[in-house]
Amino acid sequence: MEQADSCRRAALEAVTDVEPPALHEFIESTLESASMLPGALTLESARAVDSSDPIGRDDALDDGIVTHAAGVQLIYEGLRLTRSLAREEPWSDAETDADGDLEVLAADILVARGFYLLARTDAADKAVRTVQAFGRDQTHRLESREGSDPAVTRDTNLERDVLELAVRAGAAAVDEGPSPSLLETADEIAAAAGTSFPAVERSAIAADPLSERSLEESPTDRATSVTDS
Repeated sequence: MEQADSCRRAALEAVTDVEPPALHEFIESTLESASMLPGALTLESARAVDSSDPIGRDDALDDGIVTHAAGVQLIYEGLRLTRSLAREEPWSDAETDADGDLEVLAADILVARGFYLLARTDAADKAVRTVQAFGRDQTHRLESREGSDPAVTRDTNLERDVLELAVRAGAAAVDEGPSPSLLETADEIAAAAGTSFPAVERSAIAADPLSERSLEESPTDRATSVTDS
């Protein structure tokens, strides 16, 4: 099942009307090079909680589920880009002002389109909380630069919150709630990833589908399968 490709195509489709061309090209290149792990985990989570297996490996992906996955992916890419800008401060160099402005616009659009795809779904509230938590963390990060609170600790909250969003969005896509084992798996992947998700294959994400049984038996193995490259 070409999960990564499906997530990427859906995310790109959501931004096809972005203008001017330079902004669209920047967003497109960002998505083309991005790890699709958040979107892939969304799809895997939908399979794990739905006994009817609506996205079995030999079946076409359901458009609604892929839309949820693309929404999660877009929100993450927008927030990740925002965090990068906060770290690097491109406006400190006059020659990079224009690039910085372009990146800010791109980050805003990515998050907004992600919200649009998740609007009126059961994952919408978690999406809002994810962005709110990110804003608080980045504010505290700036305030504590000279303090004892390591900035990197707050930065990793984004990956943890996004993977929780992925699990909840995947479950919501099939009208179910996430199990504790799925949420635990999301935490384990986030802990291993730190502030950067590993590269994910543009085709099959995992050799075997996530399932409640396999998660309970070996959550570490399941987490690894989603991040295989």
